[in-house]
Amino acid sequence: MTVKFHREQPPGQQAAGQQTPAPRKPGRRPSLRRGRKSARTPKPESGLRRTLRCVRPHLRGHRRLMAGGFAALAFDVVFRLVEPWPIKLVIDAVSRSLGATLHKPGPAMDASVQTLILCGAAVVAISIGRAISNYWSAVCFALIGSRIAADLRARAFRHVQSLSMRHHTRASTGDTVQRLVGDVSRLQEVAVTAGLPLLGNMATLVAMTGILLWLDPLLSLVVFLAGGVFVLLSRASSGPITAAAGSSRKGEGQLATTAAQTLGAIREVQAYGLEDTISSGFRSSNQATLGTGVAALRLAAGLERRTDVLIGVATAVVLAGGGWRVMEHAITPGDLVVFLMYLKTGMKPLKDLAKQTGRIARATASGERVADLLEAQTDLPESAHARRLDSKNPDIVLEDVFAGHGEGMVLHGINLAIPAGEHLAILGPSGAGKSTLASLILRMIDPATGSVKVGGEDLRDLKIASVRSHVSILLQDSMLFGTSVRDNIRFGRLDATDDEIEEAAALAQADGFIRALPDGYDTVLGEAAKDLSGGQRQRLAIARAILRQAPIVILDEATAGLDAASRDSVLQALATLTRERTSITITHDAHSARSCDRIIWLEDGRIVEEGRPELLLRDPGTRFARWLEDEDPSRPEERLEVP
Repeated sequence: MTVKFHREQPPGQQAAGQQTPAPRKPGRRPSLRRGRKSARTPKPESGLRRTLRCVRPHLRGHRRLMAGGFAALAFDVVFRLVEPWPIKLVIDAVSRSLGATLHKPGPAMDASVQTLILCGAAVVAISIGRAISNYWSAVCFALIGSRIAADLRARAFRHVQSLSMRHHTRASTGDTVQRLVGDVSRLQEVAVTAGLPLLGNMATLVAMTGILLWLDPLLSLVVFLAGGVFVLLSRASSGPITAAAGSSRKGEGQLATTAAQTLGAIREVQAYGLEDTISSGFRSSNQATLGTGVAALRLAAGLERRTDVLIGVATAVVLAGGGWRVMEHAITPGDLVVFLMYLKTGMKPLKDLAKQTGRIARATASGERVADLLEAQTDLPESAHARRLDSKNPDIVLEDVFAGHGEGMVLHGINLAIPAGEHLAILGPSGAGKSTLASLILRMIDPATGSVKVGGEDLRDLKIASVRSHVSILLQDSMLFGTSVRDNIRFGRLDATDDEIEEAAALAQADGFIRALPDGYDTVLGEAAKDLSGGQRQRLAIARAILRQAPIVILDEATAGLDAASRDSVLQALATLTRERTSITITHDAHSARSCDRIIWLEDGRIVEEGRPELLLRDPGTRFARWLEDEDPSRPEERLEVP
């Protein structure tokens, strides 16, 4: 007999692969200096810097467009600088014509009709130039923002797909979608509508400050003082605004999670009458998010109003002081007008910055959330020297494997060899580690200790894509996508022809009901293919697996929940799928288990029984025999549980 019984590990015995800490030598005191050094934590990087680091790689492909945008922005700055000068010339010329004495070196213009027309034409030309520059800079930067946002979103989505199942088990789907869609869009919107205009305004402010210093150093001090006071005000307000904005974005992510979970389980929600209960919880979370959002807006509005007062005070000082300087013949009336217009234009960056502080804070919070997503590291690193798995019919060997999805271990000391072409059934109670074992073969997780080998190669030394290309998996609720039936089957092998797709569907006994659909193979399925029965969905998934032509097939409760007729048709399709292939069947179905070459029984993460089905049945004391004995023959389709 090939029946094997495995002794369970005695309680308190140390698991293989776990190391005990080395005892400390007597008399040796720990170094306090080393402890203090290790306690130091690096200063956290600012959210804006992290956001820029995420965006920077996507800027390289848009250099020409960026050059055009910055050139248009530079012309806009130049037009802003020259805009007050025609007005200055007219005011000075008119003042002279009225008998005012202006002691100002340099050429003076007469108040003639030609002068007035020329200055008026200059104002029109400057306005047209500014409009054209603004238009082209806005278009260029909008295109850059849209393209970078699309690239960033695609990069983040690709990165999310590469993360391990451990990450996806812990992460919230709704929050991840919110980061991919909402946060990237907010980052793009604020960068285009607030960030780039502020950049142009700051360049204008620097240039105008230089001109003001040339016109009158005394009055230009007002600009410096106003800028210093604004810096103090903004530093005091930016921290609370950013914190409130971050809390608001986090709350919005939680709302997205609640909505996604509720809509995904809408049948259960309605069946149990939970609409009011869940709506109440959603309303409470919504109110809390609204509170943090209002707090951020209130803080930003307070900064904006204080900035308005600051600009008003600065304008009053320049108006009074400038008037006195005109009376002292230190500057001309036209110079005073230039000062006032420059002050208004130069202070605009401060006013805009105060106005956009809330939006910029929310964008920074969104940028940090996107950065967190991009910086999430997979716990399945692929070696730089990883090789392809080229074996056509690989065997599978697990050697002293301890594994789990979190801190605790699910599998303990698993030793298992699956020869190529064998049909293996894995039985055991829920939580015994059956699906974890299958995840190891797909390298969805890595063992904490021990090794998993396919074709004689450790999975950690192989390219992940090549390993998974050798495996087809069929789950209890196989996912079908909201595209055509043909495309759903083609996902098994993207280069498959239409004839190969239809042949795979025929082998899966799905061709008949597919052709009965409104558009046959071109019928577009609804979300999660809810317009198909469970058996039809499984047969489409089997057709996809057949088309893949992978040498290893994993069946995880593939027939659970199906009625007798559907189960029989699915079992026939599975027989076609697994013919001459290695198959691993995780099941509670007696027929599926008895049709396999070998059975292993998992309990508490350990193999406690293994052997051929007919040999296990000869011993009535085996778990497999007792399980079949307790089966209700009148209901063969139900999921059987361990006694």
